[in-house]
Amino acid sequence: MLHLPVGINTFSSIRTGGYVYVDKTGHVHRLVLKQGRYFLSRPRRFGKSLFLDTLLELFQGNEELFRGLYIHDKWDWSAVHPVIKIDFGEGGVRSREELDDKIREMLIVNQQRLGTACQFQSNSGCFSELIRLAHEQTGRRAVVLIDEYDKPILDNIENPDVAREIREGLRDIYSVMKARDAHIQCIFMTGVSKFSKVSLFSGLNNLEDLTIDSQYAAICGYTQQELETCFADHLEGVDLDQFRLWYNGYRWMGEAVYNPFDVLLFLQKGKVYRNYWFETGSPSFLIKLFQQKRYFLPNLEGIEVGEEILSSFDVDRITPETLLFQTGYLTIAENLARYGEQRYVLSVPNREVRIALSNALVTGYTQLASEKFQIKDTLRNALLVADFPALREVIHRLFAAIPYRNFTNTDLLDCEGYYASVLYAFFASLNARIIPEDVTNKGQADLTVILDTHVFVMEIKLVQTPEVEGNPALEQIRAKGCSEKYRDQPGVTVYEMGLVFSRAERNLIALDGREVLGAAASS
Repeated sequence: MLHLPVGINTFSSIRTGGYVYVDKTGHVHRLVLKQGRYFLSRPRRFGKSLFLDTLLELFQGNEELFRGLYIHDKWDWSAVHPVIKIDFGEGGVRSREELDDKIREMLIVNQQRLGTACQFQSNSGCFSELIRLAHEQTGRRAVVLIDEYDKPILDNIENPDVAREIREGLRDIYSVMKARDAHIQCIFMTGVSKFSKVSLFSGLNNLEDLTIDSQYAAICGYTQQELETCFADHLEGVDLDQFRLWYNGYRWMGEAVYNPFDVLLFLQKGKVYRNYWFETGSPSFLIKLFQQKRYFLPNLEGIEVGEEILSSFDVDRITPETLLFQTGYLTIAENLARYGEQRYVLSVPNREVRIALSNALVTGYTQLASEKFQIKDTLRNALLVADFPALREVIHRLFAAIPYRNFTNTDLLDCEGYYASVLYAFFASLNARIIPEDVTNKGQADLTVILDTHVFVMEIKLVQTPEVEGNPALEQIRAKGCSEKYRDQPGVTVYEMGLVFSRAERNLIALDGREVLGAAASS
């Protein structure tokens, strides 16, 4: 049985060390048939570095590594090119000075490997000279590979002034490649985000973006067929349907794929379902951005965006939707044609991301630690038996436990959307299906929550006073008839529920509900 390549990003180590390798050289072959300048954005831990290393070994002519692979009998192994590799994946930089030092060190390593020596002192001058010398000394155009091109900026995204300085330093380097185009056979750049051409690629406007090109949807990640073929020995005893629900679902206009990190860790760690990929990154900046922009979290259930939002990211203009997509918390569920333009419906890719992201949102929006697990258990149990007094008690306890001193400098708590967002995060963490702003022919409900065979159609109101007479939220939902479309469905029990929050109390002051017995049920 071949070994699992956990944590191995070098093509030669995988091919010579007896590890499973999922053959991506079909994509490689399509790219290298001609001179090309390519860009690929994928979330972290998705195999970008391994793909780049595969290109490096191919252009260096290491034929033995490719025996038995798709590209082996289709490549001219005498066509060896000098390769310049710039990799920002290791370590981090916290200033423009540290960035310049890191670039200088990488240029020295490339000079030593290629047997050249730059005369120019500036990083941009040395990089330009290195490309030219590599071509002139070998007679073959240079190949330039840049891994994690955006990491120095993203590492400092919470400090915009530093991020801007680093952005300018990177732009100085990347702009060199346009001027040296005649000396370059191939450029391949990878990263998590796609910065706008104006901000970072103003001098390199000939890059072909492969990010949402359906031909390259599976250029990184494992398709279902690749999983079942290459890992057949390791998958013994695994429920493939359950596995697919947990870890598949990432789409870039083509076939859905698995994150390789999840697959490898799941198989290595005893086939236990956990949040392997999610735990390697922190969405703290994303949660701060949500709060800053007063983002209505239930909208995460179905976001429709245009092309510009998927390919335009900058330090000075960051939208939650773009960040969610480019970091992998949302993926393309559907593409639509509207009025002659492309639009995309985004959704959470799988169960791992849904549960882990909702738990992170619960922590970020409530600042609760261990208490959240007891609250989640109590909330789920109350929903499953439609115990409205218990629901009122647990939701009141939830908001009473939130340390409001953490929000003294914001008006977030004075927004109805905040209370709906906290509830959404808790319901989503229960793996419930949630429909925000659920529309009927008579109006819309704020939230519909479906858990097992129970459907809760909810209205949320925020009032000024510490007390309220009756339950205006439940009265409103009854008047709208928002539950009608769920009535009379076999095996489903439908409830209407009204929740009233008070600005003065900053808590729930009324929660009432009723079971809807059928289409003919009276109000």
